[in-house]
Amino acid sequence: MTLIEYQARLLIAAGAAQIIIVVARLTPELLGAIARIAQRGVVVDTVRSAVEAAEKLHPLSRLVVLADGLITTEDTIAIVLRDTGTDALMVVPEAGAEAGLERVGGQMAWAGVARLDPRRVAEVAALPRDYDLQSTLLRMAAQARATHILLPGDAEKAGHGIVHRAETLDARGRAVVARLVAGRRSWFDRYILAPVARLALPRLVERAVPSHVAGGAGAGVGAVGLILIFAGFPALGLCVTILGALGLGLGETLAGLRDEQNVARVQSAAIALLAALAIAALGWQHYRLWGEDMGPVLALMLIIFAILAERAGLYRFRRRWWASPPAYLLVILPAAMLGVTLWGLALTTVYAIVTLVSAIETLRAQV
Repeated sequence: MTLIEYQARLLIAAGAAQIIIVVARLTPELLGAIARIAQRGVVVDTVRSAVEAAEKLHPLSRLVVLADGLITTEDTIAIVLRDTGTDALMVVPEAGAEAGLERVGGQMAWAGVARLDPRRVAEVAALPRDYDLQSTLLRMAAQARATHILLPGDAEKAGHGIVHRAETLDARGRAVVARLVAGRRSWFDRYILAPVARLALPRLVERAVPSHVAGGAGAGVGAVGLILIFAGFPALGLCVTILGALGLGLGETLAGLRDEQNVARVQSAAIALLAALAIAALGWQHYRLWGEDMGPVLALMLIIFAILAERAGLYRFRRRWWASPPAYLLVILPAAMLGVTLWGLALTTVYAIVTLVSAIETLRAQV
């Protein structure tokens, strides 16, 4: 997507109800981007001056300002929003700042994110029209003794920066993609999917591989894994099924980056379905070999508790150790390799129960 659409996506994720774009000239490409942003259910206005911007702003609104050419992440914007002061500027030490960054006093330079009182825009609007809106807003905020929030040390590694050159934008875009995947709250996504995604996603993006193609390949591999489990090779089948879940995870991540929400939801559901089918196949395989009902019973219990845990484990409250559909397969895998699949199903069922209990208690604490 274009950079301005990515910026809008960050603001919408932070709770923005209105986006105002300060632009000197409307191009066909920009008009297309604005139309796509508006489809996300947010009001989008374009202005050319502080006077027009002041007319669009509600006096009681909470204003977040992003610099032209800024690349950042949701976590960085959230830091500014958490501050309780009226005005807040995210800053970096002036000595190590990139060339071209706005200086805001105190030997600091603006890092591209600010939270301001809407009155600052009205103050700029009262000045001559040839004043630059961004620079003047910063000076007004600095004079009002805005709080300085130091940019976190790991933010630049995550791609944070203000850029205007295509090659720099591409490099920082790769860093943002890696950070988005690494920031997932599931331990499977963070420690298993993220390293794979950091290697594969840049190549998939460069070749413009559609997200449904990546997900479809993962589904195909997963189907092969299910066949192997049914054929009597549970350990090998689980390994192949986990690879299929990784492929679907890459497809889901691609869809999320491209704002293909419906495709992302379908692939997320496919991961859960693949995990459920693999667990059911393991239970059936145990029954076929040993004639014991305990295998299917444990498999059914695990699937039920896993569904309940997913329903109760809201993303914003999710803890890193909680289970996820592909994580169940990884927990069962060592037992399958040792030939004690039933014990693996039992252990994973306990894991699902503990996850469910923790999710319920977390929800109760929020009420």
